[in-house]
Amino acid sequence: MDQSTQRNSSKGHARSKSGVKSSRPRSSTKGPLDGDDGHGPLTSPIPSQAARFTSTQAASPRTSLNLSRASPAPRSPALSATAPVTSKDFSFLLRPEIYHQLSPLSVPAPFRNPARQPAPETPIPALLQRGHFRAAAIAAVQALTSSPVSAVAAAAHPPVDPADHARVFELLYTRLACLCLIDATSLAAQESKALEDLNSAFYLDPLTGAHLVPWELRVLGVRLQAIGFGDPRRAVMSYYELAREARVQAARAAKLGEQGREEGRVWRERLSELGVKVAGALIEMDDLAGAAEHLATLGDGDGGSEGRGRLAMSRALLWLHLGDVEAARRCVRVADDEGASTNERILTALADMADGEYRTALEEWQELKSTMEENGQHDEMVGVNLAVCLLYTGKMAEARDILEGLVDAGDTSHTLLFNLTTMYELCTDRHKNLKMKLAERVASKQPSQLGWEKTNADFKL
Repeated sequence: MDQSTQRNSSKGHARSKSGVKSSRPRSSTKGPLDGDDGHGPLTSPIPSQAARFTSTQAASPRTSLNLSRASPAPRSPALSATAPVTSKDFSFLLRPEIYHQLSPLSVPAPFRNPARQPAPETPIPALLQRGHFRAAAIAAVQALTSSPVSAVAAAAHPPVDPADHARVFELLYTRLACLCLIDATSLAAQESKALEDLNSAFYLDPLTGAHLVPWELRVLGVRLQAIGFGDPRRAVMSYYELAREARVQAARAAKLGEQGREEGRVWRERLSELGVKVAGALIEMDDLAGAAEHLATLGDGDGGSEGRGRLAMSRALLWLHLGDVEAARRCVRVADDEGASTNERILTALADMADGEYRTALEEWQELKSTMEENGQHDEMVGVNLAVCLLYTGKMAEARDILEGLVDAGDTSHTLLFNLTTMYELCTDRHKNLKMKLAERVASKQPSQLGWEKTNADFKL
């Protein structure tokens, strides 16, 4: 079943009143995610912090990774040509004992076929482009620890200079992100502990004061370290630290006028994303009242219609998880006009499913599917939820046909495969053969950047 629906159904979901009251009084002071009017992303930064970030990071070179968008901070040509190169020893991140072995036994046999596996000399960018995330995670560690499996692999993944922080953090981000993508988040959490305190002055450029760790790795490290150290409150505090920096940088970019417009837009978008992540962290801590109050203070965000629509949907799903359907609908109404109607219909259908109104939700998903097909669109999420509603209304054969049709169309998400294998278990006692045939079908498909290799958990093997 759809993951959000599974969680709500398993907990006996019931809609709550829109006005959720916090169990503790709200502080009268403003945090880094609060705006001057209570809705915008910017506030006046703390003077000492503003001076630190404005003077040290304005013209510093930024590091970007292949897996993510490059940092918007412009690099000054004059500074790049004359500034000394920062040299710090990051050999403590290159120790082999930090990283875990990835057992091939967690991968179904059809994916372990040598003819379908990438060659050892395949560069990491090519592995990522083809969705070979497990192979990319292994190659990243081989480069970090200077332990390639062969001379050919060594040429493709040369050893890393401990002083080359850009390359070290690029490989480390690749490793941790790929582990999360192959459902090995627990291993990524343990390995992220080697970074220790990312807010430490050690990670600042001694010449410019800029942070040497790329933004994407810092954000990923927050959640992984919270898991690894078993301290969920650590995530909330760390997100606020990042938000303080993003707020200061956005304020600095605003002073640059037209020249800093694009940079400011990206920093404001990052600030909005951090606001959503804080709400998610509060929900994981079971502080639902705090999450609801926090979500109510978030603004519309920035980043164009696509960025605003994505963030609005993220907030709406969090509200839906909290049981406040009306608040969820208000979030999607502020999105762009073209997608607002569809998003609101999706939320309505999800809410009906959470309340056990599967026949009503079935009609809504069928109408959405028909509308999208008329417009030449395809949405796996709509198909999966439609199949779930068919199952709960006693139409198992139709539900199975829809899920198998999605696989034939190229969709292979964990949710889709998990639900389809559950259908097999409900249909027959000989479901293991059906699961293995499904694994063979998925393995025979062309690799894509969405991910090719699957695990036994995807097929419930």
